[in-house]
Amino acid sequence: MLVASGCADNGQNALHAQSPQSHDIAVLWWWMLGVASLVFLGACAMLVLGWFRRRSKGLPVVGENEDVNKRLVVAFGIAAPIVVLVTLFLVANVAVIKATAAPKTSSTKLTIQVIGHDWWWEVRYPGHIARTANEIHIPARTRVNVEGTTDDVIHSLWVPELNRKIDLIPGRVNRVLLYADHPGTYRGQCAEFCGLQHAHMSLYVVADDPATFQRWLANQSKPAPSTASGPAARGRQLFLANTCSSCHTIRGTKANADVGPDLTHVASRMTLAALTIDNSPADLVRWISDPQHVKPGAKMPALDLSQADFRAIAAYLESLK
Repeated sequence: MLVASGCADNGQNALHAQSPQSHDIAVLWWWMLGVASLVFLGACAMLVLGWFRRRSKGLPVVGENEDVNKRLVVAFGIAAPIVVLVTLFLVANVAVIKATAAPKTSSTKLTIQVIGHDWWWEVRYPGHIARTANEIHIPARTRVNVEGTTDDVIHSLWVPELNRKIDLIPGRVNRVLLYADHPGTYRGQCAEFCGLQHAHMSLYVVADDPATFQRWLANQSKPAPSTASGPAARGRQLFLANTCSSCHTIRGTKANADVGPDLTHVASRMTLAALTIDNSPADLVRWISDPQHVKPGAKMPALDLSQADFRAIAAYLESLK
């Protein structure tokens, strides 16, 4: 069962490099595994040899030659470990660290702010009104500077296929470079235990063609439609009349709170509740009608409304593309 559990492809394979930075990390890991395997197999071979020769004195060929034994101890017990560890230190803490370090802002074309919350990700695009949640959109083949902080406890942002992780610490801003070799969707995760729903604090990094990204950003910067019809119109009234508007922002309406995610274009997102469920009509109704069943401990409260009301609110949110 343990082996089979590793077969799932959830897009968080640190050895499936999709950027130069993650490639350097993966190469370092493979070299470490190779050297460690040689040491392990060598130790196993010596144990087996010792068992077969348990009644014989000395080593094969050289016997009980003390000078040879001392040279072997110096070579494999002192010299070889020093060479291997110093080499590993230089590669890991000079070459790889340099490649994956926080970028100089002059070397990037875009800056994105990521703020960790219990248990979701807020994403802002400085210079633009656009805000989204649990999805970082970037242009492919473009160096992007990500500035990370947190609104509550310590979180850690990690997109294994693109780069190393960075800790999000209250009162501090840490930075990491995101670069994708080609368009695609890459899964990320909070890598620092942050509470009950830590395992359900995920996000997607969506790398688009630059032109597609610019269209997405322009659309995300628009306010929500000012009118709605049918069930969506009633859902809009219910949303603004209840505590929904006390926690969320929908630009173009009087809802301008920042407790929960910005919902101005919520229908354009792939998932809900930080990748916990799909963003489908049925899951949306389930999420807003009984959030504690979907994600226990989430700050989103249950509302005392009818199922018809929940469906109307869901219809309104589904129109926010």
